[in-house]
Amino acid sequence: MLSPRFLLLRSAASLTTRSFCTGGVSNKGRAPDMAEVRNRLREIVGASTNWSDHQQAMADRASLSNMLAKSQKDLPVKSMKDSYLEVHLPLGSEPQLREKYLTFHNTVRFGRILEDLDSLAVLISYSHTYNTELKRSPLSIVTALVDKIDMRQHIIYPDCDIKFTGHVTWVGNTSIEAKMHMSQYHDGAYSPVLDATFVMVARDPENKRAAFVNPLRPEGPEEEKIFQEGEANKSRRQELSTASLLKVAPTDEERKIVHSLFLNTLDTKTVSFRSRRLPPTSVWMEDAKLKGLEICHPQERNIFNRIFGGFLMRKAYELGWANACSYGGCRPTLVAVDDILFQKPVDIGSLLLLSSQVCYTQGKYIQVRVHSEVFDPLTRQHNTTNVFHFTFISDRDVPNIIPMTYGESMLYLDGKRHFNQTVEQ
Repeated sequence: MLSPRFLLLRSAASLTTRSFCTGGVSNKGRAPDMAEVRNRLREIVGASTNWSDHQQAMADRASLSNMLAKSQKDLPVKSMKDSYLEVHLPLGSEPQLREKYLTFHNTVRFGRILEDLDSLAVLISYSHTYNTELKRSPLSIVTALVDKIDMRQHIIYPDCDIKFTGHVTWVGNTSIEAKMHMSQYHDGAYSPVLDATFVMVARDPENKRAAFVNPLRPEGPEEEKIFQEGEANKSRRQELSTASLLKVAPTDEERKIVHSLFLNTLDTKTVSFRSRRLPPTSVWMEDAKLKGLEICHPQERNIFNRIFGGFLMRKAYELGWANACSYGGCRPTLVAVDDILFQKPVDIGSLLLLSSQVCYTQGKYIQVRVHSEVFDPLTRQHNTTNVFHFTFISDRDVPNIIPMTYGESMLYLDGKRHFNQTVEQ
């Protein structure tokens, strides 16, 4: 069942139709589908479906810089209903579309859902900043962070229609938080599948510097509560960043955990810190890795001539899932996606290296971290682009993951932190 707020925002359905029709896409009284979402995004920024034309269109965007607001005060205040969108994915009624989303085991490819969520979050953000007087938006809106994706149902049927709804819930000066819900029609009604929170950032037409977005004014106590949740999310992210193990030492409790793990691996037959043994039903962290390589072709570009963030998420998820599957010895189920950070854009033609690591386990749960980096074969340099965190559950207890080095111990603690955030919610 959708939240009362989303039921209330259904009154904005006419606005959804109007915003799509403005760009020349008529939905004939029905909710748009994902193809129309991506077509609308191309129209908003003036992108082309043709690779050579697309490059020129992006070069022409530089002339839109003079349309940017000098300050947020110069932009009209928007409400949450201004950005409300409802989009359908007709897997049940369009068998040819189903092929794209189908796995060998007759389930839905969750990586494809990640791609759709990313596209929808961008369009929601553009709906918030929509200006009827401009043919093209001067803003380049990109995904900065996938704050959280919580699964409310672990089964996604491949032959039942899916519905996405979402709107802007909080804005800063140049950033936007968008919340989305996904539900699926089954047994005569729509039931919730997942809740997702994305953080987007607005840049100038050439994607070089930050740009202001319209302020958001909550209407009524319920919207005020949603907005305050966005403020709390921002504060939580800042606290987590400050407490990152890449910046500060572990807590006293965490240090005790690391030392306990170390003592459990000492060989009692020798009096040596170097003599280590693997405890029963355990796996060394070094042996729980899986890596992959992607050559980034123009087909996977986004509307700004970079590699589509949804594509990166899909590839990272599929590698992480494969690692969890190999580790647990059976097909795992996704529980949550947490804290996907987009540090740098990935250029077309890049060599993208993906490395997945099982970093924490507890009972049937497997916490996987996927690190992606771009490798330049000419300079031999590696630059981190993304870090992904996935929580999976197996249908049986899995081996304990055991770190050996201090660096692996920090990965273990970081995985434990992400796992705790997931199970505590």
